[in-house]
Amino acid sequence: MSEKAIVVTTQHRGVFFGYVPKGADLDTKSLRLERARMCVYWPSGNKGVVGLASAGPAKGSKITPAAPAITLQDITAVMETTQAAVTAWEAEPWS
Repeated sequence: MSEKAIVVTTQHRGVFFGYVPKGADLDTKSLRLERARMCVYWPSGNKGVVGLASAGPAKGSKITPAAPAITLQDITAVMETTQAAVTAWEAEPWS
């Protein structure tokens, strides 16, 4: 099965990265992410949360290790990512 990398924000101010099956319903208030990571901090160089989906976490970001899966509640945004962003998230920076 193919998967899609996404960045998700929640009403509780959480910012997460992970994978969903291609074709998954992204217009929902809860969502299960596989290999999920959380962004604890990102610097101003990221140019906001959309920068995390566009370029990935910049130097100075704090990204957690991946959990096998997480179900997020109260979703406010779902952003598709670029391949460059996937590479940056998978590097798991914590500086």
